[in-house]
Amino acid sequence: MPLTFESLAQKFWQELHDVQFVWQAAALLLCLALAAAFTRYARRHMSVAAADRGGAGLLRRMAFPLCAGLLVLIARWLLNGYQGVSMLNIAVPLLTTLAISRAFAYMLRLVYPAGGATSVFERTISWLIWGGFALYVLGLAPGIIAFFDDVSFHVGKQKISLLAVGQAAALIVFTLLLTLWISRLIEEQVMAAQRMQMTLRVMLAKLLRPVLVLFALFMVLPAVGIDLTALSVFGGALGVGIGFGLQKIASNYISGFIILLDHSVKIGDVVTIEKNTGQLNKMTARYVVVRGGDGTEALIPNESVITSTVINHSYSDTRVCVAIPVQISYRSDPDAATHVLLEAARAHPRAQQSPEPRVSIVAFADGGINLELGVWIRDPELGGAALRSDIYYAIWREFKAQGIEIACPQREVRLLGGGPAGA
Repeated sequence: MPLTFESLAQKFWQELHDVQFVWQAAALLLCLALAAAFTRYARRHMSVAAADRGGAGLLRRMAFPLCAGLLVLIARWLLNGYQGVSMLNIAVPLLTTLAISRAFAYMLRLVYPAGGATSVFERTISWLIWGGFALYVLGLAPGIIAFFDDVSFHVGKQKISLLAVGQAAALIVFTLLLTLWISRLIEEQVMAAQRMQMTLRVMLAKLLRPVLVLFALFMVLPAVGIDLTALSVFGGALGVGIGFGLQKIASNYISGFIILLDHSVKIGDVVTIEKNTGQLNKMTARYVVVRGGDGTEALIPNESVITSTVINHSYSDTRVCVAIPVQISYRSDPDAATHVLLEAARAHPRAQQSPEPRVSIVAFADGGINLELGVWIRDPELGGAALRSDIYYAIWREFKAQGIEIACPQREVRLLGGGPAGA
């Protein structure tokens, strides 16, 4: 009789009450214990970061079933000449399937970021696949399949069983997971293409995933018996929903693609959007992230970037002029003050010598002479607050050393006589 899963199951149930079955169970338990000990030893000598990186993470999940399967094959070869090995024959495909199911579930980590929910979902998928195959190998699957097929209801003339619903859901989930995994791999290749502009890479990465998911759905829905023409009603309802309740989300999504296409801002630019100034370090489908000089990050909707005034400090040139106002008293020499301002600017490491710093007289104000020092820098993403603070400290020290007065508000009050006599 050829060796099939049905024959393995029949022989397994026939030898279940045999005394030799105990020796097989003992050999199987010993193999599992040795495989568990080896796996635990290997994990203990592997760092957590290395154990969950790339191929090492996949090997870590498949180590136990593969090691146990190898030991079971050796035990079956040793016992085959002395007694029946039906239990070991069953254990080999079960352990192989466990390794395959863990490898498939590991694909989830390549699609979704690591986290508690992802780990639970990964283990659930792995055990569901293995449990279904175990029922099939043990010969229990036909009865369970027949039971779920009997649980059915009719929609018009169409019979819908619980088995059909489960098969359709499993096919859709498998297709989506495979599609997301493929899109993730393609996105990584696109983002690593240094010859492309960053905005073009981001736009292609944004378009890739929804296009592939829609294509996969259009391919798998007819396969599970869903007519695509029935989706026209859903599409109309979705359009009405976007028109009323989701218009802001749709507007931000479309605005994100417009920003990527017109190249008005790009990742790395120093921008001022409304009251937020900083470096644009991330662009998503709904918002852009502007990181300020103090480390705070502002999440600005894409629609605001399109509809409001955006100051791009590094649109065509990364050089930015930082203005530093100073007011001196009328008793001080403007030429000496100008010399101090220029020397303080030239001594700062962030100040550019071309264009060189420049001092201008802005106005003769009520309290003193208003001077303005202009300093050019090439790193506007670092902000100008620290630069102003350093230069102000240097100016203050030199003004004190040279006797240059910083103007302060003054008021002259006159008391006029000529009041009533005797006052």
